[in-house]
Amino acid sequence: MISPTSLEPLQAPVAAIQRLIEKYDDQGIIIGGVAASLLGQPRLTADADALLLLSIDEVPRLIALAEAEGLHPRLPDAVDFARRSRVVLLRHTESGIDVDISLGLLPFEVEAVERSQEYRAGSVTVRLPTPEDLIILKAVAHRPKDMLDIEAVITANPYLDKERIGYWVQQFAELLEMPELWTDVEKLLHAAQA
Repeated sequence: MISPTSLEPLQAPVAAIQRLIEKYDDQGIIIGGVAASLLGQPRLTADADALLLLSIDEVPRLIALAEAEGLHPRLPDAVDFARRSRVVLLRHTESGIDVDISLGLLPFEVEAVERSQEYRAGSVTVRLPTPEDLIILKAVAHRPKDMLDIEAVITANPYLDKERIGYWVQQFAELLEMPELWTDVEKLLHAAQA
């Protein structure tokens, strides 16, 4: 379980990801279960996720820089996989923790990185999205655990910019033709006000 004051046992891989983000002039953020645990409620997570604002052409250099941080490709064709999926699949060799780095380029992803904040967790300082932007990212993923994370982030952060959340989640809901992306989040936002 990750606590707000410690990233154990993910401290080493998260620190490696943060150093990688810094090599790209902080053009990235830690997302996923790690961010949800620090901005919402601590929970178990078996991997670490990040978003970097990079083009596909940068993937070979990203992999080389990642390897220098102890993050090695999980697939022999990691570059080809990244070109198809916009995700670089890595593993922190020392800990065996899987690391997924999404390559961002959408206007929302650029904004999320620009609005990001540093967060101190134990001996590590990490770059995280704002609570609002994490909710938006989790709404798009929309798995049951994402909905639980959204609920926890809403509970832990009572003064959210609900207009921002509504605007972006509705944009993604329309684009993906999945109205439930917004209706489900809207219910959680209203439940928190009750």
